[in-house]
Parts: sequence; structure tokens; C-alpha cells
Amino acid sequence: MSEFAGRRVTVAGLGVSGGPAARALHRLGAEVTVVDGADHDRARAQAAELAPLGVTVRLGDSDTLPEGTELVVTTPGWKPAAPLFAAAEAAGVPVWGDVELAWRLRGPSPSGRPPADWLAVTGTNGKTTAVKMLAAMLEAAGLRTAAVGNIGVPLVDVVTGHGPYADLDVLAVELSSYQLHWASSVRAHSAAVLNLAPDHLDWHGSMDAYAADKGRIYEGNRVACVYNAADPVTEELVRKADVEEGCRAVGFTLGAPAPGQLGVVDGLLVDRAFVPDPQRTAQELADVADVQPPAPHNVANALAAAALARAYGAPPAAVRAGLRAFRPEPHRIERVAEVGGVTYVDDSKATNTHATEASLAAYDGIVWIAGGLAKGATFDDLVAGAAQRLRGAVLLGRDRALIADALARHAPDVPVVDVGRTDSGAMAAAVAEAARLAREGDTVLLAPACASMDMFTNYNVRGEVFAAAVHELAAGRD
Repeated sequence: MSEFAGRRVTVAGLGVSGGPAARALHRLGAEVTVVDGADHDRARAQAAELAPLGVTVRLGDSDTLPEGTELVVTTPGWKPAAPLFAAAEAAGVPVWGDVELAWRLRGPSPSGRPPADWLAVTGTNGKTTAVKMLAAMLEAAGLRTAAVGNIGVPLVDVVTGHGPYADLDVLAVELSSYQLHWASSVRAHSAAVLNLAPDHLDWHGSMDAYAADKGRIYEGNRVACVYNAADPVTEELVRKADVEEGCRAVGFTLGAPAPGQLGVVDGLLVDRAFVPDPQRTAQELADVADVQPPAPHNVANALAAAALARAYGAPPAAVRAGLRAFRPEPHRIERVAEVGGVTYVDDSKATNTHATEASLAAYDGIVWIAGGLAKGATFDDLVAGAAQRLRGAVLLGRDRALIADALARHAPDVPVVDVGRTDSGAMAAAVAEAARLAREGDTVLLAPACASMDMFTNYNVRGEVFAAAVHELAAGRD
């Protein structure tokens, strides 16, 4: 850690992880400057918290590389083509991500224990769910653990061992493609890529570049590279990875597992990878019913988490106990209420077509509420695949016409309601229209396939407004 003493380090961005990175570097003796293009009340408040430490914060200027910079540490989200990084490259200054910094700062715990191992998870969808399932399994196995990383707990705070993060055995680490892009040295004990579908291509530049950044999670793995047997791209990333000798490729599947895989047999999650004789035996881990909710994509998340837990030595009973203890995060295929024989489900977190495809596949007889910011997505494949399940569709948000056009092409018999309003009552109007279209036994599903920021602060607020509208509808039926 003495390598940072007196070193001039620029931290790109405040956000969730910029402040912790700046504080950690300051404690290590670095001369820290933070740059951020924002200059609003929240940024100024964050800058005021850092000022007493002697950390310089430059707001409103994110393009200029501070003079004398010897290292740049970037927070997630800054595009590789940002002028600051171009200036750093021209000056021969290395750029690390906050995760890279955290990896390099790992050291013995306050009690002298070795650094906690990392079990890492990435993918286009399902990361947070899988990581929290994994943490629950590890905890059930008697290990000291935490779900950290892109899940909202900055890794720099975790590895420096403060407060509840002291003396942990193993970390369940969620990593985004943004974080992996800038994390060249990270070497996990084991890692999983849950799935891959086009997303954030404006940031990465191409699907190939996006996949390559996701694949960095496998580099240097020691025990297991966990891949999705239904997603050949994830298996190809394993093949390309430079791993330690003896590291195994372990697949997961919603079907019966082959030797070296985890899968599903007669309603059971079973392991044919971490057993003495994978050719002839399998180990029961849990019931599918132990996965809540037991939608197919969520069962896949559970299998991936189980593979990582088993790679770390967790016994079968811990997998079952962890799944039973796990509680899904809000707004992820969350049952809100049943009103008049119709079930209302909030999957506001389904902000892209890949997540929405999985959500639609979990139900029959769907009245679909969708729309928002498309982020460049197209909807033909999504609609064509779900057409037979749709009872109706209610569309709102800026890019709703794109979904309407796909419905007209691929599901012309499905009734579509366009909610053109964007005021605070728009979601209530959408719920009322969905209730009108639904029949007893149907599911009204909020799975927007779009981002929320055209009408809502974030997907959490969108889901909360949906749930409030459903409860208002239920109250009106009493």
C-alpha cells in the first residue's frame, strides 16, 4: 500500500464509489483530486465532505486531466472514449476502475486473516438476485460473507475492512460490464456469467466489446468458471479465458444436467459437477419450489448461485437453506395483489428486452404493461416470442410507439391501449385499462422492456407507483 504515498491520483466521478475511493487513497497518503462534470447540490455536498481531508474536488470540468496526475481511478459509467481518458493515455497515465483499486488494496483483515476470496457474478440480467442467493447460501454454510460490488456496497470500503466488513471469509461480488472493463487484474476464486444479450452498446461500442468485457470475469479463476448451457456465448467466454490450471468449466441448465453441470430433474435442483462420480451420480440440492419466485429465469439464477457456492465447498443443505432464506429484491417479478381473480405482478426492473422476455415466459394469459425509454432496443423478437401469451397490452412512455409497431406486426389480434398521458396519473390509467382487458385467471404484468427515466426517477419509483395503483384498484373493488 505504500506505493500510493505521495502519488498524485485523479478520481473520475463522485457517485456511490468515488467518495470511498478518494478517502481510501487519501488514507494511504496519495494526493487526491476528484473531477466530476456535475455541479449540482448533491455534488457540492459530497465535495464539502471531502474538503476537510485535503481532497481537491473540481466540479463542472470532467475533461481536463489535472496537472501531474500519475494514476486515474474511474467510477463506473464513464465511457472509455471520455476526453479525460484520452488525455491520460496520451500522457502515459494508467486508468483503473474502482474495482481494480479495491482488488489491489486487498490485505489481511484487522485480525490478521488473509484477504477474503471473491465469488463473482455478472450477466445482462439477474446479477443482484444471483449474488444475494449466493450470499444466503454461503451464510447458511457458516461462512462470514456479504453481497457487495455493483449491488450498492463499494468494494473499496469492503476490502479495507471497516465496520461490518471486517474479517469476512468470502465475498459474493456483483460486477457490471462497466466495472469489468477497467478491472484487468481481478482474479476471482470462481465466477459466473449468467446470460448475455445486447445492452449498453452505446457505452461499449459493439456486442463483441460488451461480451469481451463480461468475459474478463473469468480471467485467472482458480476453481470454477460457471456458464449458462442455454447461452453458447457464455461458454465461449470460458473457452477464451486464461484460468489457473485445474479450474473447471461448470454449466447450469433448466434441463437434466450432463456430467459437470447443475440442472433440474423432476422438480429438483441437482448437482452433477461437485460430486465424487459425476458420470453416475447426482446430488439433490433443493426443490424448485424452494426458489421464490420459481420463474424459469429465477431458477437459472439459483443454479448459478448454487454452482458458485458448491465450488467454494458449501454443502447441499446450505444451498437449500439459503434459497429458503432468500427474499427477492423489490420490483423483480413481485406479486402485488390479486384483484377480481386477476394477479398483478411488478417487474419494473425488467428494463431491457432480455429481462422482459424472461418475465413474459413465466406466465400465461398476460395483459402486458410496457414502455418507457427504449435505449435503442428493438422489440420484434420479444413480441413474436410472447404473442401467444398476450391477452392485451397497455403502453405508456416516450418510446411506446416502437412496441406498438412490433405488436401490429407480430401480434395483430392482441388489443393495444395507448396511454398518451405522462402526468402522475398515467400509471393508474394504465392499470385501469389493464384491469379492463384482463379476465379471471390472467396476470397483469408490468415488465416495461424500457428504462424509466422519461416519466419516473428510476425503476423503483415506477414499480412503487404501479403497486399503489393496484392497491387503489383493489380498494375500489371492496
